[in-house]
Amino acid sequence: MKFAVYGLHRGSSADPETLARRARLAEDVGFEALWVGDHIALPAGGYDPPGQPRLEAVVALAHLAALTRRIRLGVGVIVLPQRQPVLLAKQLTSIDHLSGGRLTVGIGVGWAEPEFRAMGVPMSERAARTDEYLAAMLALWEQPEPRFAGRFVSFDGVTQLPRPVQRPHPPVIVGGHAPASYRRAVQSGHGWFGWDLDPGQVATTLATIRETATRYERPAALGELEITITPPAVPDLDTARRYAEAGVHRLVLQPPDMDGRAMDELISTVGDTLIGNI
Repeated sequence: MKFAVYGLHRGSSADPETLARRARLAEDVGFEALWVGDHIALPAGGYDPPGQPRLEAVVALAHLAALTRRIRLGVGVIVLPQRQPVLLAKQLTSIDHLSGGRLTVGIGVGWAEPEFRAMGVPMSERAARTDEYLAAMLALWEQPEPRFAGRFVSFDGVTQLPRPVQRPHPPVIVGGHAPASYRRAVQSGHGWFGWDLDPGQVATTLATIRETATRYERPAALGELEITITPPAVPDLDTARRYAEAGVHRLVLQPPDMDGRAMDELISTVGDTLIGNI
């Protein structure tokens, strides 16, 4: 079982010195990865606590790459249809290059209509844009002479260098609980990411994903589908073992509160009780 910590882009961790200290502490105690989330313009008054800061995901990952040396870096998940995919592919390649090949790319379709409206993207197009943008990014990463022709983005006669350190590209993990998300994970993802699931819910969901896999071809190069879960609360050792028995490969853990010292307590507690014991 691998353990990642989620949330160094939010709350008290947005302070530069606090961010650096916590990132290095998580690396020192043996966390596999640091994960950040992605929202650019959340609806006012309905999600994060009032006044809580939130760093932009790509900038946060680049900063974390410079602060650390070994720990992996992940975004769980980037709201793909809100991003220009040619630019995003370049940004993520740059992070993978500068970090020495430590990036994991989580993608999702998003949910916040006011955010889509602020970004100038019709929410009705989010699924179609997600499929197309992912295909365009894979073309830029994989093809010697990239070309792509789609409804929303097209390119030819361009290149992006350097290539990602991880070849052909960083691992892609698909987040979401809709049938289309399961399909994307099976067809194009190294893994699937589920949010706020207990071990029983994981078992039920994985049965659905296995059924999905019987209807869509999975490229052999992708290998086994890696399962990542953020649980409803930081688990004890017995509960973490139940997640492993259900088929989970990674737990991405967040503290109950992104302010104060809750993040410090999570990093220390998990380092003492879970890491290395499963």
